[in-house]
Amino acid sequence: MSVFDITIIGSGPGGYVAAIRCAQLGMKTALIEKYGTLGGTCLNVGCIPSKSLLDSSHHYEDATKHFSEHGIEVQGKIKINFNQMIDRKASVVEQTTKGIDYLMKKNKIEVFHGVGSFVDNTHIQIQGKKNQIIESKKIIIATGSKPGNLPFIKLDKERIITSTEALKLSEIPKHLVVIGGGVIGLELGQVYRRLGSEVSVIEYAERITPIMDSGLSKELMKVMKKQGVKFYLSHGVNKVIRKGNEVEVTALDKKNVETKFKGDYCLVSVGRRPNTVGLNVEAAGIRVNKLGQVEVDNNLKTTASNIYAIGDVVRGAMLAHKAEEEGVMVAEFIAGQKPHIDYNLIPNVIYTWPEVASVGKTEEQLKEEGISYKSGQFPMRALGRARASMDTEGFVKILADKNTDEVLGVHMIGARAADLIAEAVTAMEFRASAEDIARMSHSHPTYAEAVKEAALAATENRPLHI
Repeated sequence: MSVFDITIIGSGPGGYVAAIRCAQLGMKTALIEKYGTLGGTCLNVGCIPSKSLLDSSHHYEDATKHFSEHGIEVQGKIKINFNQMIDRKASVVEQTTKGIDYLMKKNKIEVFHGVGSFVDNTHIQIQGKKNQIIESKKIIIATGSKPGNLPFIKLDKERIITSTEALKLSEIPKHLVVIGGGVIGLELGQVYRRLGSEVSVIEYAERITPIMDSGLSKELMKVMKKQGVKFYLSHGVNKVIRKGNEVEVTALDKKNVETKFKGDYCLVSVGRRPNTVGLNVEAAGIRVNKLGQVEVDNNLKTTASNIYAIGDVVRGAMLAHKAEEEGVMVAEFIAGQKPHIDYNLIPNVIYTWPEVASVGKTEEQLKEEGISYKSGQFPMRALGRARASMDTEGFVKILADKNTDEVLGVHMIGARAADLIAEAVTAMEFRASAEDIARMSHSHPTYAEAVKEAALAATENRPLHI
């Protein structure tokens, strides 16, 4: 029987990063993955493939709508080779997962492919091509999450689909009905809208992306409406039926008025749920709450003293980078170090175009908590760089403490917001004030100047360029 210092179950961003850090700290490390490739949801059927399709569809939209304005003339009709688009996505995924294979070998991490389940709190049974049991002093559960569903919807994974199937369709939908106005629904909805699909988004809440700052929700919906996406807010879906190659979705609004949507595909994107299926956690003395999350303490230790859990399978935002931070934290904690995560400073990003990003408190949260704050906002359209690239939609908003000027939240929508948010995270990690950011030199012309200008607006309401 093989014996390890630590074993990680699940090879997503949290799991494989935890494995690498454990190995770096001198632990004999094993990694168990039930699928044939490493990388989990993010690398195989999530973050990486969705960004590949977002980029490909963005290029197509630029070619058909914006090239001529740049003085680029294309002879003949621009056509979509959808199969090539899907093949390129698969190639990107393959390259990325092979990179994880390399990192495992480099760090001398032993990889087992098969379903891992607890025999007790120190033994794991692996069912794969070769069934075996391994022993481990410490264990980290990093099994991630799976697409959620509504109890009355039968997913056939052909016409009534989740994000997993939406990333590998064999044709472009004529009408894609999206249930859920969150990150996944909006990103994939935009992909297929660019490629010519009619897209209808049905959201139960009063606004899309309900956990983000309301200003971002409003601006993103305005932009996506201009792009041709149709939105139906405050609508609760109560029936989804497939009839041949057509899917009929029924929803009720706040006044109980029924609306029917007919499309050839229905994407169910109503969130994700923790994945603990097959783990047999009871055998190890691990408690799972009513939401399906593994219960952990502040150090991410489960109710079994030698077992930890990280990422989507525990409380908190379901984000790949949150899982990575937790993987590193647990590895270092086990090694006797004193790591720390400030969950308030883990950024949130939506990779539509324009991109949406935020970190810290929203205005709604500050009001609810009774914190006095001031706000500074600057529009992207006022930037020379934005006009040069024709990406003028969006804004940057900075929220700062009214008394101390410390930055409490930064919310942005615009070109490259996913990258720009890192400046805000860095500033807030060092507890910067709005004036600190306002006094920093920002390169010209860049999108990042909007951050400086928003900080100026929050400091003394003195932006320079509006």
